[in-house]
Amino acid sequence: MTDILILGAGYAGLAAATNLAGRVRGRDDVRVTLVNAGERFTERLRLHSTAAGRPTADLRLPDLLAGTGVRLEYGWVTAVDADARTVRLDDERDLRFDKLVYALGSVVDTASVPGAAEHAYTFDDFRGAEALAARLTPNSTVVVCGGGLTGVETAAEIAERGFTVRLLSRDRPGTGMTAKAQAYVTAALDRLGVEVRIGEITKVLPDGVDLSGEIVPADVVVWTAGTRISPLAPALTNDEHGRIVTDRCLRSVSHPHVYAVGDAAAVRQGFGVLHGTCQSGMPTGVHAAANLARELDGKQPQPFRFGYYHRPVSLGRGDAVVQFTRPDDSPRRAYLTGRAAVWYKETVTASPWPTYARMLTMPALASWWPHGGRYTR
Repeated sequence: MTDILILGAGYAGLAAATNLAGRVRGRDDVRVTLVNAGERFTERLRLHSTAAGRPTADLRLPDLLAGTGVRLEYGWVTAVDADARTVRLDDERDLRFDKLVYALGSVVDTASVPGAAEHAYTFDDFRGAEALAARLTPNSTVVVCGGGLTGVETAAEIAERGFTVRLLSRDRPGTGMTAKAQAYVTAALDRLGVEVRIGEITKVLPDGVDLSGEIVPADVVVWTAGTRISPLAPALTNDEHGRIVTDRCLRSVSHPHVYAVGDAAAVRQGFGVLHGTCQSGMPTGVHAAANLARELDGKQPQPFRFGYYHRPVSLGRGDAVVQFTRPDDSPRRAYLTGRAAVWYKETVTASPWPTYARMLTMPALASWWPHGGRYTR
């Protein structure tokens, strides 16, 4: 029996589990186990909607994996011993593996600025988003820290619900888009009443944020600036951000029996290291599954090749921008705005379960992703 353990049931981990289940269906010499903290599947792409108090789908892993043969184990991973091939959970159970897929992802980095961990809300999971929604009151002034896509979507969604919102960022929102697409983002935030302030966030206080020496008052602070990886597998070779360094086939460079996918992996392509999004995360999960299946058949794993396709951002429920990109994520001239962009974004970032279901029935055909990436084998 070959025990394959997959840690984390986010976009990348669930993609790996469902695709691998489709590839080993009917085999009695392979056991696939998926480990996750709870049974709810977190749609991170929709957490900003949950944080604004809007209802979102309640997807449960037992339902999503029914009939796949994948075993579910619940618990927080506290340590990974890549040499002994064991994983320790918070209830002190040890799970053994022959092959491991590390897909534990990232969390919001609240350690880089004083006070962020103590005074700011984050939403790495549904509970965090729900807690933020419960904290909002009709008279709340909300300060969103971080002008990346998550920060923009969060500020726009909360402002659309009628709250006073200030967005603090080092750069203008929409950085990385063409000038026209960025101007559209700026105009949409202005229309929603979001006040954008540019500067360096140096401290988060109980009632505000220090922005380049000026205190910006706030009833609620939301932190979306940066991510970090939990160092749970010290024996694995990591980069300066804590991500597991992989070879061309997505295996750890120090421990080839460990695959790393999604946000937790430092995956190098010709244009540089992938940055963490579901756009690239799901294909890494699928490719790891394909390579594991090849190894089970006595074949050599294949290199991973990927290129970005778009950069979508919601601007409330009725507006959006989709910036189309080159494979290296640099912007093309083409972009969508308004209702067309909303339709496009909802189509490509709708519930991923139809995609996972197709992996079970047609695992070898998973080469194009509705979440918007170019992936070829």
